[in-house]
Amino acid sequence: MISGKSGSLLVASTVAFTVCFAVWMMFAVIGIPIKASLQLNETQFGLLVATPVLTGSLIRLPLGMWTDRFGGRIVFFLLMLSTVVPIYLISRATGFWQFLVLGLFVGLAGGSFSVGIAYVARWFDREHQGFAMGIFGAGNSGAAVTKFVAPALVAVYGWTMVPKVYAVAMLVTAALFWLFSHTNPSHRVSFEVSVTDQLRALKDPKVWRLCQYYSIVFGGYVALSLWMTKYYVSEYGFDLRMAALLAACFSLPGGVLRAVGGWFSDRFGAHKVTWWVLWISWICLFLLSYPQTDMTIKTVNGAFTLHVGLGPWAFTALLFAMGVAFAFGKASVFKYISEDYPSNIGVISGIVGLVGGLGGFILPILFGALVDVTGIRSSAFMLLYGVVSVSLVWMYWSEIRTSEFIESSHPGRGLHVPGYRG
Repeated sequence: MISGKSGSLLVASTVAFTVCFAVWMMFAVIGIPIKASLQLNETQFGLLVATPVLTGSLIRLPLGMWTDRFGGRIVFFLLMLSTVVPIYLISRATGFWQFLVLGLFVGLAGGSFSVGIAYVARWFDREHQGFAMGIFGAGNSGAAVTKFVAPALVAVYGWTMVPKVYAVAMLVTAALFWLFSHTNPSHRVSFEVSVTDQLRALKDPKVWRLCQYYSIVFGGYVALSLWMTKYYVSEYGFDLRMAALLAACFSLPGGVLRAVGGWFSDRFGAHKVTWWVLWISWICLFLLSYPQTDMTIKTVNGAFTLHVGLGPWAFTALLFAMGVAFAFGKASVFKYISEDYPSNIGVISGIVGLVGGLGGFILPILFGALVDVTGIRSSAFMLLYGVVSVSLVWMYWSEIRTSEFIESSHPGRGLHVPGYRG
């Protein structure tokens, strides 16, 4: 149950992760005035906003291993402290290379997920793990926090105030986390377990399938959270504050509803939830991919011009629906992990989180490159549509089709699909 020490550390961890995620997504807002002042092209802007995601992704695996060995409390605390100075120094940067270098250090905050998810999961029994991890994962809503807070600071004080405020917030949060979190030595992996033993999971094909799922529900979430504010500015002509507010219609449900996704995963199984998440995402991305188009049709009465394209409100409604789906998907993927790898959660979550985070790093750069090459802004959604299609095909052949084959060969037996309840 969620009470006592477990409740206290869950709240502390979730708040800490929310602040870390807000910092991780900082360039989604301040990157826009920086782009204008440095006269960056779309690809350079994609690299700017994605750079923190790179280190936040690469560090997830070692952080997961350290969490298993040394405990989540000390690793989480030291991780937050290590980012305070780099966050502040962003306010002093002037050159593109300086933003990129500091972005790499600030990106360490993004690695907090693999620490917190393993730390939290071990304090709860199997029946409540999905819900507890979902509550912690709701810290993804830090992306929405940035979209509410950062534009207001930019409007009143200029963009340089944002990293200053975030540096103070990170320092205070680290102190509060240490006060309200707890340690249980029995949750640590024995030092007799070697690094090689921990990394043996890399040979497991199930782990790589989970990585593929997470690359869209988390990597796609991060990429769109970074990209959507600018998309609204460029595509629909909104100012920074309105664009950030509308972009939050994707980021906020994509974070907050993760707890609900965890409950659904506990109730219906990770497989079913993930399957429907991918289908809903596939449909939304198909509609979002269609570019603004004017067609002229020759009729007997002369030329008839037809405009086809999503207006800002229909666009936002589809984004909202996809944000809800991604929230459920992020929770369901980690329900798979807690069920199939209960003694190795830190390493497995680190591997899956690393690959998902790399998706969040690569995708914004590809978004910018596609816009520079094609001139079509909705090409970002075309790319994600392809990624989701691959995930659907992989899930069908590796889980559903295999289960049907075993069932037909051995009636009544079926196949144990991870996280699946028939």
